[in-house]
Amino acid sequence: MNRRRCAAAAVSVVCALTVLASPGLAFAAPEPPPAPPASAAPAKSLEEVREQLDALYRKAASATDAYNLAEERADKQSAEIVRLAQEIVKGEARIEDLKNRAGAAARAQYQNGGLPPEAALVLTDDPQLFLDGAGRIQQGHKATKDLLGELTRTQADLAAYSEDASAEWKKLEASRVKQEKAKKEINDQIAEAKKIEDRLEEKERERLLKLEQQAALKAQTAWLSSGVLKEIDGKASGKGKEALKFATAQIGKPYEWGAEGPGSYDCSGLTSEAWAAAGRTIPRTSQEQWRLLPRIDVKEMRPGDLIIYHADASHVGMYIGDGAIVHAPRPGRNVTIAGAGTMAILGVVRPDK
Repeated sequence: MNRRRCAAAAVSVVCALTVLASPGLAFAAPEPPPAPPASAAPAKSLEEVREQLDALYRKAASATDAYNLAEERADKQSAEIVRLAQEIVKGEARIEDLKNRAGAAARAQYQNGGLPPEAALVLTDDPQLFLDGAGRIQQGHKATKDLLGELTRTQADLAAYSEDASAEWKKLEASRVKQEKAKKEINDQIAEAKKIEDRLEEKERERLLKLEQQAALKAQTAWLSSGVLKEIDGKASGKGKEALKFATAQIGKPYEWGAEGPGSYDCSGLTSEAWAAAGRTIPRTSQEQWRLLPRIDVKEMRPGDLIIYHADASHVGMYIGDGAIVHAPRPGRNVTIAGAGTMAILGVVRPDK
């Protein structure tokens, strides 16, 4: 994905004209300066631009989570549809086999002259043959009953598989609709942010970057000043170390929404792949990571834990120790190390608890 740049609105200047009377005539009162057009908006300061961009990228991150979740569900639904299709094929083959066996039994009776086994048994004068025949008839009745029962069950299973497959198709289509909606929202938010960035001069972009760094430093300083770091002294688990090794090895790679590597990542793509490299499968999105993984107190976190950010759980980073995280920030930025307190912390989850 192309990197995004910041932009700002142009400054408009209104010049007031004073009407001067000619010599010898009475002076006319000066006319007020013309009012700016109703559509003209006051110029934004760089700090306001920074806040506007931050809001746009936050919305894009939230939409990215929605897209990733819909994609994950679509993958599962597709796999379930394949499984059900395989079951349907096996069920149809089983029904065909049962019908063939039932037909064979009917043909055997026909070859016996159509005489029921019970009638043929009554006509025998040999007691032993009578007993043997009675046993075979009983076994035959049971086999026929079992055959019909299995045929009925298989037909019912086949109908259920077909119904389930139809339901999964509907869910899959709904997931695809959600994907497309989220994709459009992501692209719209990023495009708007890029439009703003592209209007900035090079010096303004440099100042904007400094403002971002200052805002991050201010938030991190406030977080550290709370004394929280004094109580955080956990050691990484074995799997946590593996996940950290993977995540930090991705530093410098670009952010790309929906990406899971190896060349680029979004925030939850990085954390989910890092823990997968450690042998632990976790949910794909930051919202699902927050919803499903075990939560722990911030003061108890250790390297490898995941810090979930913002009220909507739209961002995630991996704690690496000493008050820092490794994360994929946003479009136009690379995987990097940042202060753990630079964003609003929602909570902490531990994948290997």
